[in-house]
Amino acid sequence: MKKIILSIDGMTCSSCSNGLEKYLNKQKGIISASVNLVMANSLIEYDETILNQKKIEQFVKEAGFKSLGLFTEFDIKNKNQQEKTKFILFSLLAIVLMYISMGHMVGLPIPEIFNSHTHPIPYTTILFLLTIPFLIYGYDILKSGYKNLIHRTPNMDTLVGIGVISSMLYSLYSMYQILQGNHGYVEELYFESASIVIFFIKIGRYLDRVSTDKTKEAIQKLVKITPDYAIIKVGETEKQVTIDEIQKGDIIVSKPGEKIAVDGEIIYGKAHLDEAFITGESKKALKSIGEKVMAGSLNYDGYLEYRAEKIGKESTVSEIVKLVLEATNTKAPIAKVADTVSGYFVPAVMMIAFLTFVAYLGLGYGFSSAITTFVTILVVACPCSLGLATPLAIVVSEGLCASHGILIKKSEILENAQKTNTIVFDKTGTLTYGTLKVAEIMNYSNYEEKELLQLVGSIEKNSTHPIGKAFSDYLVEHKLETLEVNDFENISGFGIVGIVNSQEFILGNAKILSKYHIPNAYGEDEKRLASQGNSIVYVVQNKEILALIGVNDMIRKNSKEVVAYLNEHKIETIMLTGDHEETAKKIAKDIGITNVMANVLPAEKTAMIKKLKQDNKYVMMCGDGINDSPALASSHIGVSIDSGTDIAADASDVILTKNDLYSIIHLIHISKKTIRNIKQNLFWAFFYNCLMIPISMGLFLPLGITINPMIASLAMVLSSLTVILNALRLKRME
Repeated sequence: MKKIILSIDGMTCSSCSNGLEKYLNKQKGIISASVNLVMANSLIEYDETILNQKKIEQFVKEAGFKSLGLFTEFDIKNKNQQEKTKFILFSLLAIVLMYISMGHMVGLPIPEIFNSHTHPIPYTTILFLLTIPFLIYGYDILKSGYKNLIHRTPNMDTLVGIGVISSMLYSLYSMYQILQGNHGYVEELYFESASIVIFFIKIGRYLDRVSTDKTKEAIQKLVKITPDYAIIKVGETEKQVTIDEIQKGDIIVSKPGEKIAVDGEIIYGKAHLDEAFITGESKKALKSIGEKVMAGSLNYDGYLEYRAEKIGKESTVSEIVKLVLEATNTKAPIAKVADTVSGYFVPAVMMIAFLTFVAYLGLGYGFSSAITTFVTILVVACPCSLGLATPLAIVVSEGLCASHGILIKKSEILENAQKTNTIVFDKTGTLTYGTLKVAEIMNYSNYEEKELLQLVGSIEKNSTHPIGKAFSDYLVEHKLETLEVNDFENISGFGIVGIVNSQEFILGNAKILSKYHIPNAYGEDEKRLASQGNSIVYVVQNKEILALIGVNDMIRKNSKEVVAYLNEHKIETIMLTGDHEETAKKIAKDIGITNVMANVLPAEKTAMIKKLKQDNKYVMMCGDGINDSPALASSHIGVSIDSGTDIAADASDVILTKNDLYSIIHLIHISKKTIRNIKQNLFWAFFYNCLMIPISMGLFLPLGITINPMIASLAMVLSSLTVILNALRLKRME
């Protein structure tokens, strides 16, 4: 299976994106396809043994759209400049057209040759000639409307296209009558209506683009965070290359004030690096030989040489951009409601417009009134605002989350996070930093303390658990040699086993003693160490307990404040840990958590999560994303505290790259605001259509309230702007 994101050209409303999405999902070999109207792209998962990119792009073409290739980065400035130039030119042309066609109605001086009553033929001819550029300008609308009608997925362009073509055909008929001498038909010309409808639609789309481009700013910043050029070493010389020319294994030079070009490992020098864009840590990290560097980091004060390891799409920044883009291409459940409504809405409007047209003719209003009403209904009911209501708010919020270091893998998280009423925290590495230190040793053996810790550290160095790092750090700090370890085995939830100098050593918590049927005569010592907040490691050889080692951890910054906030807002907090109960309770008490579940194995964590869900709790699980992955997957929302170095492999729904628990509060807050914003957008979109369609049908005519196609197109633009401006309010969220 393979995933690609294609840039799509030609989409103008939710009916377009829905139609393309349905068409793609019907094709053999496509596992799933999601189309994003705001980002103008499509995330497609497909079977690469059946399809390739070229065939998928052919499907896009068959559906009436155009693939612009793989979605890479944004070229907003150039596109907007071209659109702005066209907008200015056609604004001037529209003013001329309106001046000639309607200037006399407000008493403006009109050249006699353009007087509709005294010179109907020149007047008609100039209106026709001025309309032609607008038809060319709106050719994409007419073409899209036609194609979508042929593919039986009528959309907004179909409504506008039918309305414009109807106006043009009737106007051409009236023009023919005028040329034949029937000058009374000068009152039946609708050239300016067809032109101005296209113009207002184009204005709306131009403003849509400008506004939606603003929603992509956070992603753009990520895309552009790496430098365009880098210096690589070729022998003893230095050579400047573009970032795309860098190959794995190249030696890259970084000098003070320069950005790291690609992910790699330092082979010479040391420097303080600013990695705040990933980790959120304002303090500059001192990096030296053997340590990793991330693309986009800023070198403050040193000379570095580093070996390229992850280039291009493999880099941490690229993985983050990919995650954000994929998230914007998933759909929240509330978005599917709007999509479903839009799918039925356009055919319903076409039916209403046709029945109204027939009714007007039947009631004797005349063909002119009937066609005007027909066109007005089609134009005023264009579901632009309905199509933008949800995706625009989602994309704004995705960008907002990204700027707060919150990477969301599915848009539905934005809808569901606000439902959370229970948050389960892992202890080590989540509520605490996981940077453990050896605090106290109770040695019952004949080994010297350093000799014992050398044995333990050599075995623990093979473990990925934070406790293992505490012993590895001890070896480095005390300059102890790492001994050779054979037959290493990790026993999840219990501990580890390894052979050193032909002797087997067992290291782990109290549960490992039961597993190996080892009697424990040191329970009281364990309780004393645990009461001081230590995690306990038993050291066993030949079924004899050699030592008890207490390892201590630091409570993560803001843990107390975050838990206090959650408790205050009636969100239950639970600590779920495999650590000793005494240790867990002490840390939980310091933080403010009253519900503690300790001595829990990974499988038991998953069972606990499932039980909470059965009790109708909406559960968010927050862990380190490695040993907690089964529990993260079982919860409604899995949140991983992660520095960003292994983002692609993380199994959670949300990754907090800034390692700050406050991000959980930000996520819930953004979720609440987003759902409220979407509901407001949907309300105004539906309210607009419920109000304007009856008006355009003439139901309010007895009250003197009526509109024409030009006013209808302007009203449609204003409805879209209302939704856009409301969605952009999310960007001001604190």
